[in-house]
Amino acid sequence: MTDCAVLEDRKIIRIKGADAVHFLQGIVTCDIDHLAPGEAAFGALLSPQGKIMFDFFLIRTEEGFLADAPAQLADDLAKRLGFYKLRAKVDIEPDDSFNVTAFWGVEPAREDGTVVRDPRHAELGWRQYGEEALADCARDYDAHRIGLGVPQGGSDFAYGDAFPHDALMDEMNAVAFTKGCFIGQEVVSRMRHRGTARKRVVMIEADAPLPGPQTAVTAGGKPAGETGSASANRGLALLRLDRIKPALDEGADVLAGDTPVRVTLQPWVSFGWPADKGGD
Repeated sequence: MTDCAVLEDRKIIRIKGADAVHFLQGIVTCDIDHLAPGEAAFGALLSPQGKIMFDFFLIRTEEGFLADAPAQLADDLAKRLGFYKLRAKVDIEPDDSFNVTAFWGVEPAREDGTVVRDPRHAELGWRQYGEEALADCARDYDAHRIGLGVPQGGSDFAYGDAFPHDALMDEMNAVAFTKGCFIGQEVVSRMRHRGTARKRVVMIEADAPLPGPQTAVTAGGKPAGETGSASANRGLALLRLDRIKPALDEGADVLAGDTPVRVTLQPWVSFGWPADKGGD
């Protein structure tokens, strides 16, 4: 069986019109100005306070863009984009005719639909957009994603409550710090320049199956965050690194509920453990 999975929790929004590039470039976190047809960017629409309201892939097509968004948020995203367009010449319309399939290991045949490389991490593979779902694609995509340490919205962080840095969007080519203004840009840029991001989604592992999502994590007895998605004994957790690091230095227990866990940073991230001990 091919390493692929039909992502039934995704939905497509078509965005086209003479002002589509300018419109999106001014509101989303990623840089789509130089995307060629067949290329994709991963990004988000933030609140003015810099919190992630929606995350999505933007795929450039000859007609405009496909927005690949979480299905439960797609209609709200389309409405929010419509709110921001004002007088821009942009058409925004959900499209239920597309199926989204993830492939890893082997690139899919391009004649079966639009195929783009996943811009978040090379080993995530490709995403294919077509009208027919492939019957032989039934691998465990979440296990693949979790094994690479890649967060997913709604599972590893809460929409409306997390900054892009919390969700590693600054590490996954999803925030363009040099392109100019976008909604929430001042807050996110300030966090980057001041190095004030204390919470991050990191990898956890245990000798037994991990507890369910949103299980409290403690480090040396102090609250440090909560678990996210998991596959058997490996998972992700949104944690206060400034509380985890002292516990690790002192050999204190880090627990997800009552389960001892080992905490590691993804090998592909550029940040390290905080130098100072302690945290408020």
